[in-house]
Amino acid sequence: MKVILKQSVSKVGKEGQVVNVKDGFARNYLFPRGMAVVADKAQMGALARRNAKADAKLAETKHEAEALAEKLHGQSVEIEGHVGKDTGKLFGAITSQDIADAIKAKFGVDVEKRVILLSHPIKQLGNHSVDIDVHRQVDIRLHVKVYDPELGADSKKSGKKEAAPAAPVAEPVVESAPEAEAVEA
Repeated sequence: MKVILKQSVSKVGKEGQVVNVKDGFARNYLFPRGMAVVADKAQMGALARRNAKADAKLAETKHEAEALAEKLHGQSVEIEGHVGKDTGKLFGAITSQDIADAIKAKFGVDVEKRVILLSHPIKQLGNHSVDIDVHRQVDIRLHVKVYDPELGADSKKSGKKEAAPAAPVAEPVVESAPEAEAVEA
C-alpha cells in the first residue's frame, strides 16, 4: 500500500515521502497514530502543493542544518542510568528527551526531541547509535553511551555491567548428531 508519511518513521522513511508499506502495518500502526495517510490522487496533489511551499523554506534552513551536522555528526554523549542489581536492565528508559537534554548540556545546541529517531527507548547499558533527522536532506548519526556511575569507571568506558553474569544459553538439541559420529568412525 502506498502511503504518505506525515512524520519521520524510523526504518520506514521521512516526513513527506511516499513509501510502500504492508497493508497491515499501515492500518494497524501508521494510520491509528496519525503518522501517514493513504497516497490517493487528492493527497498526492496536496503533497505537491505542500512540497512546493516547503522547498522554499527548506532551502533557507539547509545551511543551518549542515552546520549543525558538522558539529554533531559522529560525536558521542554520555547519559547516566541506573541498573537493577541482578538484571542489568535500566530503571526506566533513556528517551529522545533525555538525549536532547544531553546534547544541550554537552554542545549547547537545542535539538527538538521529535527529530531524534528512536524506534524504541534505550533500556540497557552500553553504546547505542541514534539518528537525528534535522532536515530532509541532512541526517546526523550520534553515539549515546549509557553508563551506571555505581558500577565504577569501567562501566563508563566499556558500557557493560561487570557484576552481572551472562544468562546461560541453551544449546539446540540435534538428534542426528550421534548417528553422524557413528558413521564417520
